[in-house]
Amino acid sequence: MGHREDLLEGAKRCLLAKGFLRTTARDVVKESGTNLASIGYHYGSKDALLVQAYIALIEGVGESFDPSLGGEMTQPPGSLERFQEVWTSIIRTVPEARSIWLLSFELMFQDERIAEVRKLLAEAQKEGRSGLVSLFSGIPEADLDEETRETEGRLYMTLLNGLMVQWLFDPDSATTAEQLTEGLRRIAQAAVKS
Repeated sequence: MGHREDLLEGAKRCLLAKGFLRTTARDVVKESGTNLASIGYHYGSKDALLVQAYIALIEGVGESFDPSLGGEMTQPPGSLERFQEVWTSIIRTVPEARSIWLLSFELMFQDERIAEVRKLLAEAQKEGRSGLVSLFSGIPEADLDEETRETEGRLYMTLLNGLMVQWLFDPDSATTAEQLTEGLRRIAQAAVKS
């Protein structure tokens, strides 16, 4: 591995151990075995490096959302069964990815103190919405139109963030995939009747 990769791996470890705001450039250098100049050379700034490390951590969690990765038989894309199956997979990630989800909320609740970081994360969230739509619909991300990304993607991201708050706060009373699916089924039935 070169300095760039070493920095990224060191930054991931620092984020998980200390969080975004408490991680210093010196922490990353110590953890990665590199030097301070490497951060600027490869990433431009410590914050840009930490954002890339955070995105890599989230992408790793996101990849485990797909129920088919575990060799399970998947339900037809777009079906209520698929909806439940994917949420079951997402919820299954909470225990092992708890520190990553907590890190996500640390970043969300920072005001303008990290404006540049928020800008980079907003772009990453756009990609996340696209990935979620693809997961539920079965449509490859490259084939999604902008309206679908911006409507269905936002709905799934909102559900994901709300669900994670519940599971991090009190897993014993958090909404299950079955409850979420039943709620959607009831809403859809009521919409059809009107």
